[in-house]
Amino acid sequence: MRLFTRSRNPRKFRRSVSISRIMALAFLGIIAAGTLLLSLPASSRSGRSAGFLTSLFTATSATCVTGLVLADTYTQWSAFGQGVILMMIEVGGLGFMSAASLAYFSLRRKISIQQQLVMAEAIGSNMNDVVDHQKRLLVRAFAVEGIGAAILTIRFLTEFPFPQALKLGVFHAVSAFCNAGFDILGIHTGEFSSLTAFASDLPVVIVTCLLITAGGIGFLTWEDMASNKLHFKRYRMQSKTILAAAGILVLIPMAFFFFTDFSGMALKERICLSLFQAVTPRTAGFNTADLPKMTGPGLLIIGVLMLIGGAPGSTAGGMKTTTAAVIFANMSAVIRRKKSARMFGRRVEDSAVKNAATLLLLYLSLVSAGAVIISIAEGLPVGQCLFETASAIGTVGLTLGITPGLCGLSRAVLEILMFFGRVGGLTLMYAAISSRETEIAQYPVEKITVG
Repeated sequence: MRLFTRSRNPRKFRRSVSISRIMALAFLGIIAAGTLLLSLPASSRSGRSAGFLTSLFTATSATCVTGLVLADTYTQWSAFGQGVILMMIEVGGLGFMSAASLAYFSLRRKISIQQQLVMAEAIGSNMNDVVDHQKRLLVRAFAVEGIGAAILTIRFLTEFPFPQALKLGVFHAVSAFCNAGFDILGIHTGEFSSLTAFASDLPVVIVTCLLITAGGIGFLTWEDMASNKLHFKRYRMQSKTILAAAGILVLIPMAFFFFTDFSGMALKERICLSLFQAVTPRTAGFNTADLPKMTGPGLLIIGVLMLIGGAPGSTAGGMKTTTAAVIFANMSAVIRRKKSARMFGRRVEDSAVKNAATLLLLYLSLVSAGAVIISIAEGLPVGQCLFETASAIGTVGLTLGITPGLCGLSRAVLEILMFFGRVGGLTLMYAAISSRETEIAQYPVEKITVG
């Protein structure tokens, strides 16, 4: 029996590792640059530096499109600081390679093969026409953001002068599409108020939900929808899974919130609140309800939605809807004694099942460990800390109000979780593996009883 066999494709393995390292280091570089810019006195509304730690936390949250903040975005940061945050949200949401591609397209530079490989990895695509795909991605993303910004600007014109309405419209459209959850309404509706003043405002609620969903279903799903229109059967299995999961993860939580947490409200407000709280945990971070006043089961459902997140290759974070779908498909296959997981008439690869199980365990372990550390450091209930860590690793930004008062250790825990959630668990693991490792050990098989 051969105990050691050579990797089937060591070149592909080394390529995936190097690309993963590039992606991880690029996000770290963006965070570092954003921290330096936010540390400048010009970035603060007071004219004094916000300090390194506050700037680092905000830069990490913006680049990782999370939305957790230590200070209200409007009252703390000047127009320049808000502009820096918006740029980090855009780059973090669309991906650093999308921003780099835009620069190359603007300068009419040729994109190298290595850069195309990184682009394909960043958006979850393959090498076929990746440059053209990237162009279409950017055009569609800016078009969706522009339409959303125009509608929100018109709505805000009823309450604010045009310059302020335009600023609010653009900032919140970009923040919603990139699933960031940052808002600049603090001076108007109170610090850390998010969109609570617009809880039953149909234009704001519907447009924001549509922007969150558009950014969260993934750019490859857009391609499928553009190519095949309403012919759902022609979609790839991944697109079918993403769209089906998106529908299920909105309708079921919405129905739950409608009949429980918001059952005592007027019908219009009840519908708006239920819809928004079902959409925003995956993984936008805006809120229109007072989260600490929600029921325990309601907060648990929000926590689960935050961990699941959006689609791969999208602006959303979390362990991804496809990961959850593969886990449930595998569970169904085991219960029905089938040899492999199946979805939409297709068999799921064993490697996808292994990756999904690994990601689930990683996310649950990190969320639990982070919550325990914060609970010990702050003397807070573990339940509250679990909500914050789930929000961080899911790059959501929802909070029960404890984040601004956390100590340095607890902030560091959240920063690490935000970075992990945005870059991706498998990406970080591949980045940490030595590219020289091309041997795989094969040991004898022996049965073990589980369950």
